[in-house]
Amino acid sequence: MTPCAAATAQPSESAPPLPLVEARGLIKEYARHNGITRVVDGVSFVIQPGETLGLVGESGCGKTTVARILLRLIEPTSGVVLFEGQPLPPASSAAMRALRRRMQIVFQDPYAALNPRMTVSQILAEPFAIHREPPPEGLPARLAELLGSVGLDTSALARYPHEFSGGQRQRINIARALALRPRLLVLDEPVSALDVSVGAQIVNLLRDLQRTLGLTYLFISHSMPLVRYLCDRVAVMQRGRLVELGDCIQVCDSPLNPYTRQLIAATPVMPLTANSPAR
Repeated sequence: MTPCAAATAQPSESAPPLPLVEARGLIKEYARHNGITRVVDGVSFVIQPGETLGLVGESGCGKTTVARILLRLIEPTSGVVLFEGQPLPPASSAAMRALRRRMQIVFQDPYAALNPRMTVSQILAEPFAIHREPPPEGLPARLAELLGSVGLDTSALARYPHEFSGGQRQRINIARALALRPRLLVLDEPVSALDVSVGAQIVNLLRDLQRTLGLTYLFISHSMPLVRYLCDRVAVMQRGRLVELGDCIQVCDSPLNPYTRQLIAATPVMPLTANSPAR
């Protein structure tokens, strides 16, 4: 390049941000007595850092299977998942074990997700023991911090799961998922087992935690109004395939696919306004 050309050259555009998660052509098949069943069929999407992607569809459409593939709880039949730009290693590898600190899940059923024989203190301490990673600020301080972040106080530490309501149990599940300071939380219908008003409190808590901690969410649901409230973008699944993907408000206001329109019409609006005391 000549000096003149160098002086007049325009600066190159900055590279686009690297997605936190990228799914490419995910397929999952199971052998049945009557042949092969494909439950996930060519699913592709990205999740940017700090974003909430809603994955929505009716029961049995493959949402949870996609989530389990992203977390390497199961292996895909084909396709690849990238986390921070790198393909996920095999589920049994030491490298995948290390990555699990950075991706966690909150399950649908707050009752089944907690060991009834363990105190809240033991439940919240378990991730540190499994990963052999004591918190730098000390375990008691970290457990108190986790409970405070979800609206519970330290009196909960000595109690057992049966002593809490469903909403309080889900708060404990969220606190456990946050223990190792992950970047990605997979939220698998986290309010579907709760009363509507309690579920609204949990959704508002999730919004607050995302703002405070800079979390990235994959939010799985069958409720389009709920997804519209919480999510930046939405991916609509039907029978294992993505049938619509885009900006959440745009998809909810002007859906292109008939199935998306059915989902919007079929689900009631939740009272998602202000936070209330933990219940």
